[in-house]
Amino acid sequence: MTLAIGRHAAVIWQTSRRSYNFRLSYILNRNASTSLDLQSIDVKWRQRWAEREIAPGTPGKSPKPKSFVLAMTPYPSGNLHMGHLRVYTISDVLARFTHMQGYDVLHPMAWDAFGLPAENAAIERGVDPADWTRQNIKKMKGQLLETNASFDWSRECTTSDPQYYKHTQRLFLLLYEHGLAYQADSLVNFDPVDRTVLANEQVDANGFSWRSGSKVAKLNLKQWFLRITTFKEALLNDLDILAKDNCWPERVISMQRNWLGRSRGAKIKFGVVDDSGVQNGSIIEVFTTRPDTIYGVQYLALSIYHPLVVSLSQTNADLKSFIDHAPFHAIGSKEGFLLPGFHAKNPLCALTDLPDSTPRTFPIYVAPYVVDDYGGGAVMGVPGHDVRDQVFWKQNRGNEIILRVIEPPSSTVMAASEKQAATKLFERPGTLNSQCGGFAGMSSADASTKIIEDLAKSGELAEHVETWRLRDWLISRQRYWGTPIPIIHCQECGIVPVPIEELPIELPKLKEGWFREKSGNPIEGAEEWVNTTCPKCRGRARRETDTMDTFMDSSWYFMRFTDPSNAIDPFSPEAAEEYLPVDLYIGGVEHAILHLLYARFVSKFFSSTPFWPSGGGEQNAGEPFRRLISQGMVHGKTFSDPETGRFFKPDEIDLSDPSKPKIVKDGQAPNITWEKMSKSKHNGVDPTTCIKKYGADAVRAHVLFQAPASEVLEWDEDRIVGILRWFGRMWRLSRETKHQLEASHKPVDEIVPFNMPIPLSMNTREDYLWSQVQHTILSVRSNLSETFTFNTVISDLMELTNIALLPNESWNPALRYRSASALLRMLAPVCPAVAEECWEELHSIYREEEKEDKGRDPHVPPTPTNTKPIPSIFDSPFPEIDRSVVTVQSPIQTCVVQENGRWRLAVEIPLPSRELTEKRKSGSATTKQEGEEELTGWVVQQIENTPDGASWLRRARERGVTWKRIVVVHGGKVVNFVQ
Repeated sequence: MTLAIGRHAAVIWQTSRRSYNFRLSYILNRNASTSLDLQSIDVKWRQRWAEREIAPGTPGKSPKPKSFVLAMTPYPSGNLHMGHLRVYTISDVLARFTHMQGYDVLHPMAWDAFGLPAENAAIERGVDPADWTRQNIKKMKGQLLETNASFDWSRECTTSDPQYYKHTQRLFLLLYEHGLAYQADSLVNFDPVDRTVLANEQVDANGFSWRSGSKVAKLNLKQWFLRITTFKEALLNDLDILAKDNCWPERVISMQRNWLGRSRGAKIKFGVVDDSGVQNGSIIEVFTTRPDTIYGVQYLALSIYHPLVVSLSQTNADLKSFIDHAPFHAIGSKEGFLLPGFHAKNPLCALTDLPDSTPRTFPIYVAPYVVDDYGGGAVMGVPGHDVRDQVFWKQNRGNEIILRVIEPPSSTVMAASEKQAATKLFERPGTLNSQCGGFAGMSSADASTKIIEDLAKSGELAEHVETWRLRDWLISRQRYWGTPIPIIHCQECGIVPVPIEELPIELPKLKEGWFREKSGNPIEGAEEWVNTTCPKCRGRARRETDTMDTFMDSSWYFMRFTDPSNAIDPFSPEAAEEYLPVDLYIGGVEHAILHLLYARFVSKFFSSTPFWPSGGGEQNAGEPFRRLISQGMVHGKTFSDPETGRFFKPDEIDLSDPSKPKIVKDGQAPNITWEKMSKSKHNGVDPTTCIKKYGADAVRAHVLFQAPASEVLEWDEDRIVGILRWFGRMWRLSRETKHQLEASHKPVDEIVPFNMPIPLSMNTREDYLWSQVQHTILSVRSNLSETFTFNTVISDLMELTNIALLPNESWNPALRYRSASALLRMLAPVCPAVAEECWEELHSIYREEEKEDKGRDPHVPPTPTNTKPIPSIFDSPFPEIDRSVVTVQSPIQTCVVQENGRWRLAVEIPLPSRELTEKRKSGSATTKQEGEEELTGWVVQQIENTPDGASWLRRARERGVTWKRIVVVHGGKVVNFVQ
């Protein structure tokens, strides 16, 4: 988007790059009169900020509107990594930007300190995890301070602090009082390495622990659960609130929706018969979302924990052996165990007109790929219409015939490649073929309904049902380093909650040396702590020895920030109403399911209590985070052996010529890839080392500039030199502008910082400069408040710096000052110390000087003393558009094109007409829907009218990509194509 300002701007916008590009090489290579010592500047301004009564990011008692900016709390491992630096830089930029917009900003920090990593580290080192955690927090806090971030440390929380987990225990008791916490016998996931129970969400699709990586076993134990399923409808439906205007990334919304997993389908009953066809009384219930494929069923597959399988394994040694070895099958294995002497009876036998090709009975397999807790642990295998079932069938039945009962609808237009594939496997809904008896010719949707109705009438063999993937949240952990569950077990009274006045129930102190090569739960052996008195009958009782899942601690920490000194309650209703929900929440997409789902559940629960009665209003519905930014991972350059794949250590690679790295041992070229940073790949980068080498602001800017926030960042330290050169140009601009003001001989009282009137008459170059200042303000404001494309912010500021440094001895001092002032204030959120230093230099001529002594030699210049401090740049507002001189707004806007929430390209498209945008805002629901569709179609057409847009859409179509929906935000500023 550009602005036409003054009589020359329209011409200059078209010719500016041609006219001035030849000068940029001169600007880039011109030496600054004084270089910046970035490390010294960091120290200087961190000290200045510490001396301020209220730093940016620390709310106070003021009439300003509140804004809550928060980054996900870190686990205190003891070392800051590049992922930490990226997320906390983003949150700090947004907190400072919001502060400069006039908000009272809350930007706090906490430590997610409980959990297995700390306990395992303590075991390895033979130290108390509390001591280990405190040391790590102290170290990491010091590292965070070196990043120039503006956290409110007065509200700092640590989840392992008894004064914090006192309220986590209170939250548990509140849930218990409302019938949402209960204890039950359950088949649970047990991690044999960490010797603790895991929630379903902590086990990956292949049955491995997300923590230790070991194969998870199943045990039947008494566990504590939270009834998160009570809120399943709200958790699903209110995703629409979060999806509105792209407040949450589409991919996170999709991941949440899939994990909740509401499926509408049918429950179908299959009888079990022996080899002679006699039914033995057993019934296998199968849930399916595709009843239309029932004519293609060729086998049933049961989970290894299905009740029928468990029963048969007690007398069948081969089956027992298969179950025992199931955890060791290869990932994705389609191994199966055929149950001898048992078959499933086809429920279609109850109907008339059953084709001869339809099997009357099917084999029954035990298959580890069947999920135990979804759909009853049984699936009907349809090899002709499901790729997984087809792979299983071929592996276990060889070349036996595969039934195909669904055909593509006649109206479907398919590419040649699709038609060829359709002769082998067709997975989508279509039309039932001649092998489906009386249902032949019906669509999948109509046939599904009719089949279930007919089976229901023929002996209640089927019914329409709804199932959810979500299960109640298992919070029991058999480990030490976690929040103790505040429950007492009494032989007379049963389960008794600990009285609130006795909270916190602190962890027992363990004997020195216990944490040496031990695992499991040491609390069980702390007899003095375990044995207690029942609060009800005063009889002998025992404390609950399980601790809570650490996700419980982090599910509500953001609420504690609103009232961190409250010793009685987790937080007061007044504090909740003042600050909640969080306005901006920043964190990695790896937390898109677990942490965010639990936080949403707890937040919705609190909104049903007096603690947060409004829940943020009807339009928020108790959601914890109004807007979510999910940043991508940071990858490092990795060198590996071309033959063995072994990762090389840094000293094994010769980088004397960075463009041509060589293996030290043999001089050969290594394989170079970008991988997630890890110790095993020797590609980790210590951000504190980079900060000491280049300065915090340079590292911050480099992190933001290298990639869009949502994308993977490939860390390349060699490119940071461009940031350093840019800083030098900004420093020179500040000094040159100051000298120009000094030479103008204007009295100090005529100059008002950042508000000095600009001349009414400007020459061509001045008109162009001022037009670019407005263009940059518009772009940076949009990028920091709507699209969060921080890399574009950096590039915009770089370009404006170059334009402001174009050699022109006739620059008007007021215009030059206004331009430099706006540039530095836009820079401030990103590079706070450099911006402060340049700001101070720019205004250093306005320091008040002490009057001359009467006895001083008049030929000796006065010495400035008792200089008045120059206000911080953060006391100045973020620049606004100078609308007094804006005459025409270009009808062009930048459109950011996303795919599943990820940046793909940016194109210039026209602004939509008023009629097009207004139709979607008013009128009936039908009219609004029509308006949405018209605007979407128009925007997509405009994207396709551009060369880059047409190329991208063409490639997508060639790949066979189809879009489930297209989300248009802010009239086409952002368009998200969702598969």
